[in-house]
Amino acid sequence: MTSIQPEAAGPLVHETGEPVVLLQSVNKHFGELHVLRDISLSVAKGEVVVVLGPSGSGKSTLIRTINRLETIDSGTITVDGHTLPSEGKQLAQLRAEVGMVFQSFNLFAHRTILENVTLGPIKVRKTARATAESEAMALLKRVGVADQAKKYPAQLSGGQQQRVAIARALAMKPKVMLFDEPTSALDPEMVQEVLDVMIRLAAQGMTMIVVTHEMGFARKAANRVVFMSDGQIVEQGDPNGFFTAPRTDRARDFLSKILPH
Repeated sequence: MTSIQPEAAGPLVHETGEPVVLLQSVNKHFGELHVLRDISLSVAKGEVVVVLGPSGSGKSTLIRTINRLETIDSGTITVDGHTLPSEGKQLAQLRAEVGMVFQSFNLFAHRTILENVTLGPIKVRKTARATAESEAMALLKRVGVADQAKKYPAQLSGGQQQRVAIARALAMKPKVMLFDEPTSALDPEMVQEVLDVMIRLAAQGMTMIVVTHEMGFARKAANRVVFMSDGQIVEQGDPNGFFTAPRTDRARDFLSKILPH
């Protein structure tokens, strides 16, 4: 496989200040497969970064390294100024600063919606139950599912479950939110309701790193688009520039296949 020479692929600090997430020369292998190739990326407070690229480009692996769901072979990752430890109590503490929303909703089937959202704050943050429940109800209202609080996940639609998953992540009061293709498992009519919640989060200043195939969301909510291919950051820039005038052949080829003509 020919190595792609990245263009403008070094750390790019958003104008809002110091990075909340910083990856420096990160490499990751799965056996012989080199899935992340010398990745450097900086994400500042309040910035919304959308990661795009073809299947197998390393997008999901990249986002999963940020809270150590995947280990790395070399390089460093820092969150809010602290280097990500490999294991132990420090890792658990740092993970609490990083909210994660997956393709599958990963809700606890045997717990109510309210219990799903309060579990982390009570167990990890040691929040008083009454406070956790009050804050959880406010979050469920924020994502539009407060009336479902006493139900169980199986009683909700996929879109509702994903909005609960977002509320659950927000309940931990994270410094940054990671989204790994959060709408890919949803029926088409449910996609927009989840994207609308994410767009509101972005507008309210939440730091977000989003892996998605939703180009409309990238255009509307992102401060920066990062385009990956073959484990590398090939190109990054503002959404308008990326979608209207991509600088690399690889990005132009990708966009020609997914954007309407």
